[in-house]
Amino acid sequence: MTDGPLPRYRALIADGTLEADPAQRLAVEKLQLLHTRLNGYDPTAGRKVRLGLFGWGRERVREADIPGLYLYGGVGRGKSMLMDLFFDTAPVAAKQRVHFHAFMQDVHDRIGDARKAGREDPVEPVAEAIAQGATLLCFDEMQITDITDAMLVGRLFEKLFERGTIVVATSNRHPDELYKNGLNRQLFVPFIAQIKARMEVHHLESTTDHRLGRLSGRDVYFTGADAAARMDDLWHDLAGGDGAPLKIARKGREIVIPRYRNGVGRGDFAAFCKLPLGPGDYLEIAKAVRTLMIDDVPMLRREAANEAKRFVTLIDALYEAKVGLVMSAAAEPDALYEEGDGAFEFQRTASRLHEMASDSWGS
Repeated sequence: MTDGPLPRYRALIADGTLEADPAQRLAVEKLQLLHTRLNGYDPTAGRKVRLGLFGWGRERVREADIPGLYLYGGVGRGKSMLMDLFFDTAPVAAKQRVHFHAFMQDVHDRIGDARKAGREDPVEPVAEAIAQGATLLCFDEMQITDITDAMLVGRLFEKLFERGTIVVATSNRHPDELYKNGLNRQLFVPFIAQIKARMEVHHLESTTDHRLGRLSGRDVYFTGADAAARMDDLWHDLAGGDGAPLKIARKGREIVIPRYRNGVGRGDFAAFCKLPLGPGDYLEIAKAVRTLMIDDVPMLRREAANEAKRFVTLIDALYEAKVGLVMSAAAEPDALYEEGDGAFEFQRTASRLHEMASDSWGS
């Protein structure tokens, strides 16, 4: 065994980057088995499908005989890190890794285009295009909260599985808990059966919260001339690449995290606090990331009271969700809000910023 997630995991333990965790080890062994099975996998090989009553259709499709993996467990258990190891080493040229929210938003956009083009069944061409572009689909944070997603995923994934697409997903919930108590949930239940039939469901039962381990012992609050460079260095270490925008669909609109990769989000103060975002929006951001990096937080003052209030609300959402925070700012927390209306109320936020910058945060 020369490559794959398991050798990489062992190497990270050997060099002290990770601590050994038996539950993680069991999960990474399952990912290694899938890695091995993917060697030489050809989704175009398969059987013909009988179309209607009059003979065999010309289209060749394949029901995947390689099960995917649905990896679920509590926050901070290392699911995204293990997905990193698997995806980076997967022996598949056509592969895609994407946050589930962003994937579904893209699907809705494509379906809208197919409808405009007059397609009778808009899901069919969308599934075909996705399958042609990715033999392996890896999803971070699979969760269903929107009824439009709930009504769509069953048909979409049925068509992807028929075309031999292999799916690996992480989630905080067992499949049976997805879209729990959602409107018309009975129409969603067949998708749960698909997950169980097409993917091995594995519980990452680690009792250790690794969520902030990669921030432990590091400076995470930067001021001064070198703040931007230090933010860039930490982004490289945490995210491991350039990243791309993450679009979160909420109530018919989009919340955008300008850069996202491997559970780490990044954007400047303007992106998060100058737009008309509310508490629910910030809760969605907090659910989407394990660490958020905020660049260029300015001095806060009463003349920009709305922006200051949004910043306070954002920090509260991150704090309650135990999200890691990395920031560059114009001043230290206690001096960040200028004297005047709102300065006293900001003291609680300053205290939280100090706590979130400490080594004990999240413990």
